[in-house]
Amino acid sequence: MRAVKVAVVTSGEGVAHDADLPLIAEALRADGLAARAVAWDDPRTSWDGFDLAVIRSTWDYAERIGEFLAWADATAGATRLWNPAPVVRWNSDKRYLADLAARGVRVVPTRFLEPGGPYGEADFDRPGGVVVKPAVSAGARDTARYEPGRHADAARHARMLLDRGRTVMVQPYLRRVQEGERALVFLGGAYSHAIRKGPLLTEAGVIDNFRVAHPGVTAYQPTDAELRTAREALAAVPAPGAPVFARVDLALGGDGEPVVMELELIEPNLFLRYAPQGPRHFAEAVRAAAPVEAAG
Repeated sequence: MRAVKVAVVTSGEGVAHDADLPLIAEALRADGLAARAVAWDDPRTSWDGFDLAVIRSTWDYAERIGEFLAWADATAGATRLWNPAPVVRWNSDKRYLADLAARGVRVVPTRFLEPGGPYGEADFDRPGGVVVKPAVSAGARDTARYEPGRHADAARHARMLLDRGRTVMVQPYLRRVQEGERALVFLGGAYSHAIRKGPLLTEAGVIDNFRVAHPGVTAYQPTDAELRTAREALAAVPAPGAPVFARVDLALGGDGEPVVMELELIEPNLFLRYAPQGPRHFAEAVRAAAPVEAAG
């Protein structure tokens, strides 16, 4: 018998900047797994040489979405892929928020505009302002918020994205996001830890694709309501079992109740360095998803 071979799937950017990556590799090896970081687009990789491939920091996937989804399908045919390819495909487009809402999950109210479809400046006229962003994106790229009365600017932003063939999301700007976004991490379907981070869209009307993705991160103890909302979101994922990893990003609505901003099942930062038990929880979740033994 040999150790189960695990590909920790990353990217060039991930290798350079993913702080979780060494913690994950160390935890997997301590659990007896043969773990190696591999870029998803490395043409030299034979994915059938691994017993399990776990997507982690494929942070360039949104800019290469067609190529990435084709890779996920092909890799799932060669080895076990987590999270599974159908879940990856579903989660790659933030129209999944509409699916969550249809299942009764509290999400940020979202209007989706399709290329060639109808829209007008009235769609961007909200009392508290709006956020405009593409439905396929990562790291808040091509995203901005607009103050009340700036709906013409917001419409121009949307038109720019629509003219490029991208689906656009229009959401009310949640003023209480100034109190911090919450990110709850689940590993193997069980709650592991959480962090709180500062607001991202601090300057209105500005598209800044080089902003710090997670400003002011601190460890956080979620409320019962936040845990309940996060678990409801995970229960609505169209998959037969729990994902190996998940991050549920929440903010407070105007009524003080939590709403889902994003449900991240592809390549979220898991903030393992803020949770001493996090790497161990991750390794246990991967071990549970791996083949019981490997021969040869």
